[in-house]
Amino acid sequence: MYTNKLVTVFGGSGFLGRYVVRELAERGYRVRVACRRPDLAGHVQPSGDVGQIQFVQANLRYRWSIDRAVEGADIVVNTVGILAATGKQTFDSLQARGAGWVSEAAAAAGAKMVHVSAIGADEQSKADYARTKALGEDMVRKASPDAIIMRPSIIFGPEDDFFNRFAGMARIAPALPLIGGGKSRFQPVYVGDVAKAIANAADEKLEAGSTWELGGPEVLTFRECMERMLDVIDRKRALVSLPFPIASAMGSLLQFAPGAPITPGQVEMLKSDNVVSDDSITQNRTLEDAGVEPTALSAVLPTYLVRFRKHGQFEANRGL
Repeated sequence: MYTNKLVTVFGGSGFLGRYVVRELAERGYRVRVACRRPDLAGHVQPSGDVGQIQFVQANLRYRWSIDRAVEGADIVVNTVGILAATGKQTFDSLQARGAGWVSEAAAAAGAKMVHVSAIGADEQSKADYARTKALGEDMVRKASPDAIIMRPSIIFGPEDDFFNRFAGMARIAPALPLIGGGKSRFQPVYVGDVAKAIANAADEKLEAGSTWELGGPEVLTFRECMERMLDVIDRKRALVSLPFPIASAMGSLLQFAPGAPITPGQVEMLKSDNVVSDDSITQNRTLEDAGVEPTALSAVLPTYLVRFRKHGQFEANRGL
């Protein structure tokens, strides 16, 4: 079943974006993928039928490219987010000002707006990521009061930058660091579930102007996340507690290294839990309330971390 509605997805070639594009395509929407490098977004094309998905070059640092990408759209979804700044791609330019520009363009075009923020967004945070996520929410609300805002916890899935990163470290390192003792709590949410919630918003199944906090079925500490990961990849590694001051100092040195294994901002964010809250703003606005049954970590993690096992998907004693 197809619809004439067109959805522009900013960051549609990224980790979350590609799942949003797939979910929308399966529901019959025409999808316009707005990204910096359409020439590198070929992996998104098979998510829909021939002609159902189109690409447009856009960069949230340039307002004119945003306006062009939004032109004619019925719905706009912004999934753009970064974990570390690189060159001119800064937190303020993308997650704050850029988010505001996307919402302004959507409002000017008469399109509905769905914006992806994050649990822990806080204008007073010392971490640029959390601070600009909050500023972005404020700018989105000012431009599009009816916008639906999604705040996921840490997102996991085949292309994630959390479990894959630490599993890669475990393949070569004898120990893994537990920043702050590994006591920070997370509520890992499956990327496909977040995409479904966003698609439900596009379907107008969610209240206009609402804010949703999306978390999975389990709350786990950083240590427990590492233990789950090590169990899946069948490797034994020491888990070494790393006090916040030392981790911050390391982040200050390593933040400029290729791939930025750790930054001061990431250390700062680990000082707070990343779980669904019970405040009045998001009360009864969780993944389940959005009409999505949360997927367990144990059901997905083995499907993509198997490549980090010594013998891949095969048991060593089978001789295969």
